Amino acid sequence: QVQLVESGGGSVQAGGSLRLSCAASRYTACMGWFRQAPGKEREGMAVIDSAGSTRYADSVKGRFTISGDNAKNILYLQMNSLKPEDTAMYYCAASDVPSHYCVPANLMRYPYWGQGTQVTVSS
Repeated sequence: QVQLVESGGGSVQAGGSLRLSCAASRYTACMGWFRQAPGKEREGMAVIDSAGSTRYADSVKGRFTISGDNAKNILYLQMNSLKPEDTAMYYCAASDVPSHYCVPANLMRYPYWGQGTQVTVSS
């Protein structure tokens, strides 16, 4: 079992930045950030595997950066150049899938989820 607790959400104007954190009870082979906007399906943003390899959704590539502190069991998501369409509840997720399955998609492969942190971007 893995417990995940997100923090760092808030309200920001378009063009601004936020850094989300996810405290994990243990690190797993694959960890990532997902988001869900009202009325939309949950979607993957970014993932990082145990080797430190990262993958991003096209919508956030170049703007968001995922990183992790293995010693502290904390996952981060640095979000820059935020847009109103980035407004959503952001979730941290974890999985023990092998690295070739560690992608920001296929939510069913992520059995562990946090409660989420809200990000609101105003224009």
